[in-house]
Amino acid sequence: MSELKGVTVVLKANQYYDGSVTSRTVILPDGTKKTLGIMQPGEYRFSTSSRELMEVLAGEARVLLPGQDRWSTFAEGETFEVAADSSFRIITEGVLDYCCSYG
Repeated sequence: MSELKGVTVVLKANQYYDGSVTSRTVILPDGTKKTLGIMQPGEYRFSTSSRELMEVLAGEARVLLPGQDRWSTFAEGETFEVAADSSFRIITEGVLDYCCSYG
């Protein structure tokens, strides 16, 4: 994905971990929602209420997915999926640019 066309952008940022992780919500014409975000270097834990598909747009992260005991590394152009009603941990040593799709 290199661009989204005909979308609505929610101007207020979503902020987590004292602003170390921020994103903007984008609503597609069919009503589906995505967030475009940036993670500063650090280790974070996130919970999900719906299925999430995370696409790494730039940078690299190590991710501990639900039910796994080994960390996986994801870099630019790669994706990982997190089931609804679960949580995952993520570590990035540099800035991570990402897109998250829900549902």
